[in-house]
Amino acid sequence: MPEIEFNLLDEPWIRVMTEDCKVQECTLPQVLLESHHYLRLAGELPTQDVAILRLLLAVLHTVFYRMDTDGEEDPIEDPTQAIRRWQELWKAGQFPQAPIQTYLQQWKDRFWLFHPDHPFYQVPSASAGTTYTAAKLNGELSESSNKVRLFPVCAGKEKTELNYAAAARWIIHLNGFDDTSAKPKEKGLPSPGAGWMGKLGLVYAEGKTLFETLMLNLILLKDGSQLWEEPAPVWELKTPKGAERTEIAMPNNQAELLTLQSRRLLLIREKEQVVGYTLLGGDFFSKINADEEQMTLWEHRDGKKNEPGYNQPKRLKPDRQMWRDFSAITGTQDNGKAPGVMNWIAMLKRKRVLDSNAVTHFRTVGAKYGDKDFFIEDVLEDHLDFRISLLEEAGKVWDQLILHKIEQTEKAARYLSKLAEALYIASGGQPDSSTQAARKGQASQMYYAAVDVPFRRWLASIDPEQGDGEILRAEKDAQWCTQAYRIALEQGRKMVQNAGEAAFAGRWEKDKFYSSADAFNRFSWRIRDHFHIKRMTKEERDEQP
Repeated sequence: MPEIEFNLLDEPWIRVMTEDCKVQECTLPQVLLESHHYLRLAGELPTQDVAILRLLLAVLHTVFYRMDTDGEEDPIEDPTQAIRRWQELWKAGQFPQAPIQTYLQQWKDRFWLFHPDHPFYQVPSASAGTTYTAAKLNGELSESSNKVRLFPVCAGKEKTELNYAAAARWIIHLNGFDDTSAKPKEKGLPSPGAGWMGKLGLVYAEGKTLFETLMLNLILLKDGSQLWEEPAPVWELKTPKGAERTEIAMPNNQAELLTLQSRRLLLIREKEQVVGYTLLGGDFFSKINADEEQMTLWEHRDGKKNEPGYNQPKRLKPDRQMWRDFSAITGTQDNGKAPGVMNWIAMLKRKRVLDSNAVTHFRTVGAKYGDKDFFIEDVLEDHLDFRISLLEEAGKVWDQLILHKIEQTEKAARYLSKLAEALYIASGGQPDSSTQAARKGQASQMYYAAVDVPFRRWLASIDPEQGDGEILRAEKDAQWCTQAYRIALEQGRKMVQNAGEAAFAGRWEKDKFYSSADAFNRFSWRIRDHFHIKRMTKEERDEQP
């Protein structure tokens, strides 16, 4: 086999969805230059798509921080110039060929997947690292030799071998989302933790086309206000980093951060197929106040005694819908920090660069790891649609209403869990048991599932540009309260019906009588008061059909 093989600028390897909803593989330049003809990236996993999205954004950051849309050298030197350049690209509706082709051809030698000195996203010194099979590289399997999947998505050669295109996709994914199972070769080195992207609750804006998605996340100003330092993507390094588990300062430019090498990797190939790889720990830094990261949700943590609080990336949870983290999305929680991409888009709206008040689509992606991030258990994905104007100052009064409705909905879920607890005891269940806890959790999650789509529709219907008058807000408030109340009451009725005859008869437990009738009566009064539902008079009830 030749030492130098498979150039990512010439070979198709990135999967995209075309306008007729078909999936095809494209070269890297093709994806960028024809992005206006594609709907989105269409890799094997959402985590793979976001890893490749960040790679494409690193190319665009580097190109358009240095060159204008005609391909002439014109470095961005002030925020006004950055906004103007972004606006020119947005209005064109597609990326210009000259600057992208000029840059990529200049660095073509660094995009070989196999190369003796600088293989793409790899380092030759990683050959000394832990050896893994192709089944571990394949993110759909993520199967190590001592942890075999019972129901793998592929078997045979498809499991033990990967073609070069698939290996290129998965090595970028592995670099960002690798677990902590690898052992250091040199004793005493600190743990880098999971890959950098695995530590994040990744959030990004999604447009109608791949071009729009790339543009909305092409954040030329940090948090929508500050210039970045000179781009320094990993492929421009004179020599690939080889030192194991290296603690570094957080990169101060987007291209370097977006191509951060969390792992030192080297592919192993046989007969023109990738059969495995070797791995060492790579670059890492503290996730505390990691402000350069623009594509994550944040959570505020209190500092230790006599130390200030701090913000750190907020990981996604599998049982928590995206709308329940609305305060983290908008930065409206106490001491909160909004994702950089939100600040960027809000700034573009404020500057009238984005002049539409259409509903914008945001997506979250993350990995759920097992104990101590030792293995990946699941891939998490969610989406939320709302108007950009909610991110502006004028939308803050609406934000407070939305947050109040979320809190109200979460409390209603707790009321349902209390009803489930009472019904369980009434039917003869053992108090404080694991089964009781499971019933309570199930009741809450059933309610969240039932209100999920209605809440998303309600949120998307809020338009701050229609005004923020008290009457208008009261109407939206009452609209959600009525809907959430009806859903809760209906679920409560079904829970009582399913509790059976034993719960209806009831029983005494620790000097307290439990029955389904008493439990539902308490619940119905609580939930009505909670959502401020007016009680009908006797006359009004008599008039009901």
